[in-house]
Amino acid sequence: MKTLRVELGERGYPIYIGHGLLGCSDLYQPHIRGKQVMIVTNDTVAPLYLDQVRTALGAWQCEAVILPDGEQYKTLEVLSRIFDALLGKQFDRRVTLVALGGGVIGDMAGFAAACYQRGVDFIQIPTTLLSQVDSSVGGKTGVNHPLGKNMIGAFHQPRCVIADTATLDTLPGRELSAGLAEVIKYGLIRDPAFFSWLEANINRLLARDNDALAYAIERSCANKAEVVAADEREGGVRATLNLGHTFGHAIETGMGYGAWLHGEGVGCGMVMAARMSTRLGWLSDADATRAEALVKQARLPIRAPRALDTARFIELMGVDKKVQDGKIRLVLLKAIGESVVTDDFPPGLLREVIEECKET
Repeated sequence: MKTLRVELGERGYPIYIGHGLLGCSDLYQPHIRGKQVMIVTNDTVAPLYLDQVRTALGAWQCEAVILPDGEQYKTLEVLSRIFDALLGKQFDRRVTLVALGGGVIGDMAGFAAACYQRGVDFIQIPTTLLSQVDSSVGGKTGVNHPLGKNMIGAFHQPRCVIADTATLDTLPGRELSAGLAEVIKYGLIRDPAFFSWLEANINRLLARDNDALAYAIERSCANKAEVVAADEREGGVRATLNLGHTFGHAIETGMGYGAWLHGEGVGCGMVMAARMSTRLGWLSDADATRAEALVKQARLPIRAPRALDTARFIELMGVDKKVQDGKIRLVLLKAIGESVVTDDFPPGLLREVIEECKET
């Protein structure tokens, strides 16, 4: 097992990474301060791992709420089921919520924990590659709105993150690729040596080589932990973690939540950001080609859907947490490993890049 730490003073916490961690009661014990635990999971993950986690939490009063699986259920309405379960069991403010699932479950359970009795503890147990390398770390929680993704939420840090790589054995191939988008992101924005390693090892990752996956998760979490420690509430450098996300969120929202996986949108969005960076004269053609090639090798889409009208695409990009004073801000690249957040681009160029990057 590897242990990393997110350094946030008194609110800092460990990230445990290893194979077969779900059933380790000793990992949970230091991070549960009360006697009550509510596991939040979904109807895909529950049959696979709920009993194992329940057994590990046998020393506590443990209940579970099982939500439907899918991005389309990441809503305030479905979120209320968590509150119904907590209130129905008369759980108090020393309850600990345990998020057992992918990014949707982690975001919703974390947001519920931020809101219930004005804030209770929670633990992240991410079961997808995307959630293990990104969404479980950093304290971003929330739900979607029909007009914009992740626009309703809170910063609320977990007590710990338990990333059991054994859960990746049951992960569908499409979900594995979606997680690789966030892995590639770290190489593009700040870690060029990791990007080169990914180019050499992408096939090992797709083949679920345990050593390769463990290394990629550890390196990704280390990168994110450093950024979060430097800028917890995204006032500066943390915004670079959104490379490709402004484009990708527009695709997810525009096509209907669930049609494109989050990582698929991010993968395509990173290609679009690289193209935009090249058109501005910032990123070399060679680096843009490397970025696109790796995204494609990861079995992710590299072209935006033709069905999404360009004007609507830009409108959706305007509903984004990085927007300031009505201006769309993008994370773009100066080189592989060097990123910048900017609104300094001609609006007409954005339209051209979207058109160029659409399916033929």
